[in-house]
Amino acid sequence: MKLEEVFDIVRQKRLAVVSTVSDSGAPEAALVGFALTKRNEIVFDTMGSSRKAVNIASRSAAALVIGWDDNVTIQIEGEARRPEGDDLADAKAAYYGEWPDGRARESWPDIAYIAVKPRWLRYANYGAAAGPDIQEFTV
Repeated sequence: MKLEEVFDIVRQKRLAVVSTVSDSGAPEAALVGFALTKRNEIVFDTMGSSRKAVNIASRSAAALVIGWDDNVTIQIEGEARRPEGDDLADAKAAYYGEWPDGRARESWPDIAYIAVKPRWLRYANYGAAAGPDIQEFTV
């Protein structure tokens, strides 16, 4: 398995659990609809006042879990940010390509877009005939 093949699997998915860390150090997780950008960043929208957005504003570390269909899961750890300028336009284009209804939320006063740049990924296939196939990648 090559890293680009892992991203190909991610491109086929629509939902992820994203985890962040609060100011008190508590882990917090939420289910999000996401898209993958041309630069293989995960992008999703949320309310700027949501726990995940507030946490990311304080510390950029984020982790995601994607998949489970056919016993395959992908774990991602990376750096999250609120994109700006052309970066934001690219993130929105990718997101709206997967979630056309997202355009309706663009006018919400507190809408925020988050992009996560993967630094580490783990592909795990627990349904492989020869036993678990687990591979890690550093980006």
